[in-house]
Amino acid sequence: MHLWNNISLHDPWWLLLLTLIPLIIWYRRRKGTPDVIVAMDVPVLYGKVRDSWRVVVFRFVEPLFWIAMAALIVAMARPQRENDEEKIKGEGIDIFLVMDLSSSMLSRDFDPDRLSVSKQVAADFITHRTYDRIGLAVFAAECYTQCPLTHDHEVLVDYLKQLQCGQLEDGTAIGMGLAAAVNRLKDSDAKSKVVLLLTDGVNNAGYIRPATAADLAKQFNIKVYTIGIGSYGQALSPVRRNADGQYQFGYTNVEIDETLLKQIADQTGGKYYRATSAEALQQVYAEIDQLEKTQVEITVFKRYQELYHVPLIFGLALLALLFISRATFLRTLPY
Repeated sequence: MHLWNNISLHDPWWLLLLTLIPLIIWYRRRKGTPDVIVAMDVPVLYGKVRDSWRVVVFRFVEPLFWIAMAALIVAMARPQRENDEEKIKGEGIDIFLVMDLSSSMLSRDFDPDRLSVSKQVAADFITHRTYDRIGLAVFAAECYTQCPLTHDHEVLVDYLKQLQCGQLEDGTAIGMGLAAAVNRLKDSDAKSKVVLLLTDGVNNAGYIRPATAADLAKQFNIKVYTIGIGSYGQALSPVRRNADGQYQFGYTNVEIDETLLKQIADQTGGKYYRATSAEALQQVYAEIDQLEKTQVEITVFKRYQELYHVPLIFGLALLALLFISRATFLRTLPY
């Protein structure tokens, strides 16, 4: 039930009780209820305090009592402030990020390393895709889904920030990572389904071949964008891991299976990118952001702010004030 502007009542039928107030007042007056039901001081009987301040205050007791009761009834009707429902045009698709967590992602040809830059750029990409469902899978020699498809991008970014190398057995199972994303997207009803697969190495682990995973993606109309991250030549990279979990670094050749990544992208209708710097990686995500846009109608539902506490506090405070007054300076005056 709308009152005015954006104020409405959730349970308006409680307002029917308001009709009882004038009926009770009318009935009391019709029955001739005496004004004095408590013994008064002798000066009052002689009319010496007929117009004293206490008598003046007393005249407001009954109206204030009924005002308090009316406020409590309004509180039970649950007044609310609502935001208008609106329909807007948004751009929404289902996207799955697949990120390499092999130890080579700690290589320092990016500042501070490939993984840190990849997480930051991916987080920026996520925040710009307001209406998309986005998920996250990671892989090394094995893989797992870090976050299923979700509209809660804050949670997704938190998961992304927690990624660390060493959580999985070391290796590069590109086929496993892609298959995990396909498995999450295959039942999606979205018109556009996209995988962004980022790696810095050569497939050398896993029991699912990358070509097999690419075939599955094609069957389910999933487009795969592949990103090879790493500079050309040599990079300061982990060469071994100590017993305490710390990595030792040395210069190694940067090896990315670009042929494989291009084949996966071409087979699924996507595109392959090579990112040799943080700026280049940002440009890659920016281009993908522009390429993958689908118009959808988004309904923004109403949100309500409860306002019942305003009349409730007012009514209770007024009743408390009247009770204190009747228990103190008005106790010998008419009720």
